[in-house]
Amino acid sequence: MTTLRLRSSTFACLAGLSGLVLASGAAFAAELTIPMDQVRVMTFKKPAKTVFVGNPVIADITVIDRTHVFLMGKNRGNTNIVALDDEGREIANDQVSVVGRPGTTVTVQRGVSQTTLACIEERCSGSPTPGDDPTPFDTVLGERDRQQAQATAQGARAAAAEAGGQ
Repeated sequence: MTTLRLRSSTFACLAGLSGLVLASGAAFAAELTIPMDQVRVMTFKKPAKTVFVGNPVIADITVIDRTHVFLMGKNRGNTNIVALDDEGREIANDQVSVVGRPGTTVTVQRGVSQTTLACIEERCSGSPTPGDDPTPFDTVLGERDRQQAQATAQGARAAAAEAGGQ
């Protein structure tokens, strides 16, 4: 189990989606469903000091402020998120189910190897998914990484040029 311990300056809280109600002083489990590669804002009625993610390969959280976090679906599967208050009492224990991406996906199966494509209108493009054949998976991710690196470098050059011109 991976533990994310939040420092006093970055307290976090969670709440269930779709009307999770916390009983006063006690928590009950809620089922949260989120698509892979999607983010939802979660809010708790009572602040949490510590948040535990059962399996951060499936879902992850990012602290927004003392009462809000982002929940991100990373890979298909089930895990849970537990939140504790300042005294170490459990204020939430929510089950999280990460489901496939919304929209149309096509899985091309060649023997034991598979490639996943995401389709929007008439066009399909590579959509790396865990379990895909490593060659197209690594190719698409490599292309995305190079594109991101180029955008970051271009932004850094523009910022340096602007700073030099001031």
